[in-house]
Parts: sequence; C-alpha cells; structure tokens
Amino acid sequence: MLNKPVLVESLIVFIIVLCVHTVVWDRYSWCAIALAIQAFYVQFKWDHLLQLGGAVFQFRTAANSGLLPASMVIPLLGIVMKERCKSAGIVYFERFGIVVASTGMLVALFLSVIAVGITKPVPSNTCILTGIAGSVIIYTMKHSLTVSEVIEVLEVLLIFVYLSMILLYLLPRCFTPGEALLVLEGISFVLNQLIKRSLNVVESRGDPIDFFLLVAVVGVVLLGIFFTVLFIFMDSGTWISSLFFHMMTAVLGLGVIMPWLYRLIQRNPLFWLLQFLFQTHTRVYLLVYWTMLAASACGVVFYQNAKRSSESKKHQASTITRKYFHFIVIATYVPGLIYDRQLLYVAAVLCLAVFIFLEYIRYFRIKPFGQTLRHLLSLFLDERDSGPLILTHIYLLLGMSLPVWLFPRPCAPKGILSGAGALVPYSGVLAVGVGDTMASVFGSTMGEIKWPGTKKTFEGTMTAIFAQIIAVALILIFDSSVNLNSSYAWILGSVSLVSLLEAYTTQIDNLLLPLYLQIMLMA
Repeated sequence: MLNKPVLVESLIVFIIVLCVHTVVWDRYSWCAIALAIQAFYVQFKWDHLLQLGGAVFQFRTAANSGLLPASMVIPLLGIVMKERCKSAGIVYFERFGIVVASTGMLVALFLSVIAVGITKPVPSNTCILTGIAGSVIIYTMKHSLTVSEVIEVLEVLLIFVYLSMILLYLLPRCFTPGEALLVLEGISFVLNQLIKRSLNVVESRGDPIDFFLLVAVVGVVLLGIFFTVLFIFMDSGTWISSLFFHMMTAVLGLGVIMPWLYRLIQRNPLFWLLQFLFQTHTRVYLLVYWTMLAASACGVVFYQNAKRSSESKKHQASTITRKYFHFIVIATYVPGLIYDRQLLYVAAVLCLAVFIFLEYIRYFRIKPFGQTLRHLLSLFLDERDSGPLILTHIYLLLGMSLPVWLFPRPCAPKGILSGAGALVPYSGVLAVGVGDTMASVFGSTMGEIKWPGTKKTFEGTMTAIFAQIIAVALILIFDSSVNLNSSYAWILGSVSLVSLLEAYTTQIDNLLLPLYLQIMLMA
C-alpha cells in the first residue's frame, strides 16, 4: 500500500488540479484529470519498482517516485498559459500553450507506459487506466493540434527518450523518476525550441534574451555530455586533461555557441550582452549590489569550511546555515523584480551557466580548482545529493528563476498580469525564498507537532504561510506595478496548498513548489 505521506501529497496535487480547472475548464481539463488519476496508480508501480530495485536506471533512493506531482506540472502550466494568452488575444502564444500542455501530457504518459511495461506481473487495472487516459489525450490532441504541432510534440518526445537514456545512465542516483521527468522534459523542450527557431530565423519570434536562455541551457548540457563521454576514455584529474577541458570549452563556446547565438539575434552576442548589462545606471547599481551579495555568499562558504577545519572533520553545515543562502537569494531577486526584470532574467541565465560549469569542474576534478570545490561544497551536502552531482544549489537557482523565465510577457499588458497573476514572477521568492526557508528554520528550532508520517512540523508550515502573506503585503507596498484586484482569498489558498505540499513531498521542493505556486497564481 502507499504510505500516508504519499497519499496526502497526491491529495494535495489533486486539489490543485481541481482548483485550476474550476477556473479554466475546457477539453484539456478532462485530459488533465485522466492523466492525474492514471499517474496516481502508476506512481504506486514506480514506488514498488524502486523498493525492489527493478527500475532500469538507478534513481535517488531517499524519496518516493514523485510521478504524480511531476506529471501535472507541464500540462497545467501549458493550460494556464493558454488561457492567459487567449484572454489577451495573442493567438501565437495561445497555440504555444496548447503545444506545451500536449507535450507534457504525452511525455508523462510515455513514462507511465514504461513503468507499467517493466512491472512483473503486468498490472491489468493500471494498464486499463493508462489506456483510457492515453485514449482521451490522443483523441483531444487529434482534434486540437495542427499537423506541424503534432510533429513538434513528437520531436520533444523523441529528444526526451534519447536524453533519458544518456543522462540517467551517466548520472545514477541524481534524480527520482519525477525529478528526471521534470528536468529532462524541460531540457528536451528547450532543445526542440532552439532547433525550430534556428531553422526559421526570419519567422522566429521573441526577444534576444529568450534566445540567450535557449542557447545557454542547450550549450551547457551539450558541453557536459561531450566531456562525460570523453572522460570515459581519459583520466580527467590530470593537468593534460584539465588543459584540454579548458581549450575545448573555449573552442565550443567561441566556435559553436557564439555563432549560434549570433545567427539568432543577428548581432555580436558579446557586444549585445555588454550593451544590455550597462544600458542604464539602475543596471550598474544592481550589478554592483549583486556582486557584493555573491562575495558574501562565498564568504559564508569559506567561513563554514574554516570552522569545520578548526572543530571537526565530520562537521556538517546545519539546516539554518544552509538557509543563509536562501536569504541571500531573496536579497538578490527582490530588487531585480522591482527595478529591472529583464536584467534579472539575463543575470539568472548567466548565473545558471556559471553554476553548471563550476559543477563540471568539481565533478571531473579539473585542475586547478576541481579538488578545492569538492572540499568546499562537501560541507553543504544533504540526503538529496546522493548521486555524483551536487544539484541543490542549482535547483535553488532554478526555483527562483523559472517563474521569471516562464512569465508570459507577450500575453501580459505592459508586462504585468492582472489579479493574483501579478505575483507570478515572485513565485520563487514566495515559495522557496520565504516559505521553504521559514518552514525549515522555525520547524527545526521550535516545531513540536509533526505532520503524520513526515519530519516536517505543523508550526513550520503555519509559519511559512504567515511569512508568505507578510511578504505579499510588502510586495504590494514596494512594487507599485502589482495590483491584486481583491484576489486575496485565492492567494491565501494557493500559498496554503503549496506550503502543505512542501510538508509532504519528498521531491526537490526548490524545483517543484515555485512551479505549482506559479500555476495557481496564473490560473
């Protein structure tokens, strides 16, 4: 049987799905509900496979499969995006939302079929449910998508299949099935969009900053795959390999990624970036301020490592110490959201590329900093970093940045959505920066009443909800562009549901919570 935390987590996800579709009800609502029901049953099969060690790849063991919460993110995001763009009269992005929702449903359904197929004996009831859900989804797609959109959905599915086989083999124990679904589906969609826009430069739409995100994500992923395969045949820890790593990074960056970006934005990427970063005095002040915060974060890392050296080799950073970085990230993102969201968008992309590149240096032990990074970051490991990669800091950055990157700017008059949607760019700040931080700090220090079946406390969850409501009030005071239009009850319900999900989920909350809060606020 499923344990109680999984049942409560599933119930919360079902409530979120139903809440979204009470506001947005169309033909895709039936598809989403059918997908949620079959994902709940298939999640049980995945959990059983993980317990028996029968999964094809090695997944993170300290968590359940997380298939249901992960399966619903992309479809719900596409549905609410479609509705927002439809109400704004932007047909192109309305169709894009339909493609996103259809792609999310088909990829999640594919993962469910895989789980059912490798389960022995074959579960007949789950097969019937999966078949019904698949029939509903395919029938709806048949009557909703054009031929070119169907091809696009199948392209993403094909990329997802190949990426799954490569990355899950190369990176054992780094993901649960649900986390793998979210991360690999996102990368697959980004890669497909980049290929599509590269082949149709004249017809492609979007700001240069959108192309910058696509090229940066695909570039660092391809760079990682290239060096992972290469270092199977070479010792990555030698000076010769390290020199080759730096040379090939320069060659791929200047010889492939830069020309690719030049083709898309039709101007020199370096000159465009420098002009963009230093365009106004506000941007210069923000960059200086962010540099100071980055230096303070490095100071925390060095101080904690010095403390470990003086006290004990087994010293590990406490939960409260790790939350220092959450406070630093809040201090980073809030001024950017208030004063210059485009600069924050680009800065977050640059930071993501730097984080991933530094993780490559640490993972491959590239000289001269690889071993040093291994020593410095080992202090901040927790049970979620059970694989060869350290991903928690990257997930934190993604959780804060995804609401900014995924914000449907073309469908928002003057870049601002109405009602609760005005808080969408703040989803990461509220869910991760404020809610998760307060729940962890107060729950670990003063919490006594535990939620059944978890280590999370009632006091921590209530503090998280209260802190997020205060944060919303402060946003209203300091950001004059935010106008909630009396949608306070919906905001309170959204914050409460996401905080309850944080208490019961065993997935990476830094990644999952902001996306669900964004979905609720956009609905």
